[in-house]
Amino acid sequence: MYEGAVQDLIDELGRLPGVGPKSAQRIAFHLLQSDAVDVQRLTDALTQVKAKVRFCTICFNIAESEQCRICADSRRDLSSICVVEEPKDVVAIERTREFRGRYHVLGGAISPIDGIGPDDLTFRELMARLASSEVTEVIIATDPNLEGEATASYLARFLKGMNIRVTRLASGLPVGGDLEYADEVTLGRAFEGRRLLDA
Repeated sequence: MYEGAVQDLIDELGRLPGVGPKSAQRIAFHLLQSDAVDVQRLTDALTQVKAKVRFCTICFNIAESEQCRICADSRRDLSSICVVEEPKDVVAIERTREFRGRYHVLGGAISPIDGIGPDDLTFRELMARLASSEVTEVIIATDPNLEGEATASYLARFLKGMNIRVTRLASGLPVGGDLEYADEVTLGRAFEGRRLLDA
């Protein structure tokens, strides 16, 4: 345990997701040894992000104006919406350059253990978008874990009866992975999603 400001800094860094006590201590000492100019740049970046960044009024992705750059892009396909859990998922899908539609960010996944239900996510806003637009397909791209599966099932039930095609991203074995290290769910999904090979 350290005294005063150093311990306060370690405690605050330790509250960040994915930062354990040792990492928090390492970061704190790195900041102590850094030039004042470098620390000020970090401080300014944190202040700027809190002051400027908000959520898009349409899809709930991060934005610096009312709409994110994707919703503001008139070249995007309005007929398909890809539903994701977090803004970081939008970035991951955009890197593939495979999807040209728009997104809807739920703001998390259904998790009864954590007290997160459908009302805590942006389901109502998604329904409003679907009711007043020309969307013909909703692609569910929630994480392939327990919470993501529960969210996908809830969403699929919610959309049943609407004249919209509902699809789910395929999941299975990663390229370069070994079968012996795959869990049962992943391996099962790989079997379900198998495709015909042309000789």
